[in-house]
Amino acid sequence: MIVDLPATTTGAVSKKLVELRESGGAVTLGRVLTLVVVIRDPAKFEAAIEAANEASREHPCRVIVLARGERDDDDVLDAQIRVGGDAGASEVVFLRLRGELSEHEQSVVLPFLLPDTPVVAWWPSGAPAVPKEDPVGRLAIRRITDATNSPDPRAAISSRLESYAEGDSDLAWSRITYWRALLTTALDQQAEPVRSVTVSGLREEPALDILAGWFAARLDVPVVRKVGDLRVEMVLADSTVSISRPQTGTTATLIRTGQPDTLVSLARRETRDCLAEELRRLDRDEIYEEALAGLTKVTYE
Repeated sequence: MIVDLPATTTGAVSKKLVELRESGGAVTLGRVLTLVVVIRDPAKFEAAIEAANEASREHPCRVIVLARGERDDDDVLDAQIRVGGDAGASEVVFLRLRGELSEHEQSVVLPFLLPDTPVVAWWPSGAPAVPKEDPVGRLAIRRITDATNSPDPRAAISSRLESYAEGDSDLAWSRITYWRALLTTALDQQAEPVRSVTVSGLREEPALDILAGWFAARLDVPVVRKVGDLRVEMVLADSTVSISRPQTGTTATLIRTGQPDTLVSLARRETRDCLAEELRRLDRDEIYEEALAGLTKVTYE
């Protein structure tokens, strides 16, 4: 069910939420968190809502979508409520702020936060320079950005260390979870120490930058980030271990000196899966922080 509330107030939206809940039998007791999605690009509204809905099937929550309209418009709050099949396992409150209201996102969102549940803020694009100091970011214990959708993804992921605060994370980090698991398993089967690592791929893929930073932090060996085919190569004392995959492919090839090549399913992860992973843990992610620090040790070619 989708209910539109044009030119409304926060009180009217809250009242309508209660009515829908009572008439539809939905309750908030099962909501484990409040997810606030801050969107600047109108073209990304539906994609972000769909990803949040899918993630909510694993983490039932209230999704509050904040969209900032034109600053020179009249002060108007347009709202839309989605429940039932149109909201996954969540209830979605879409709020479009126009005029001076667009400068008061924190005040508008406060009435819709579920009591006694953690708040997570997600910026699918257009993340603030310092998420912790953002008005919405101050409400959240977990702040999720996505450098992939930045105008300069490499610069965006590199800047995350300077602005880092406990609770910060980026979906570029979640996109390499399976890569890290596969590479760790491959190394565990080798008795030789790693001498150097090369990470290659698209320049505008920050997941590869953070992967290079992870290698630099964990192995403390020379790490080179190149632009080229999607490939990670680890040079050991007397052998090499590498994983390569077509840029748009779903199957990677694991190559180890003296052993048969192995095909591994390694498709690019969808945003909804990365978001669901981030919502599984709301505590500090020390390894992500270390990987950001490791970026300063990476050599770019």
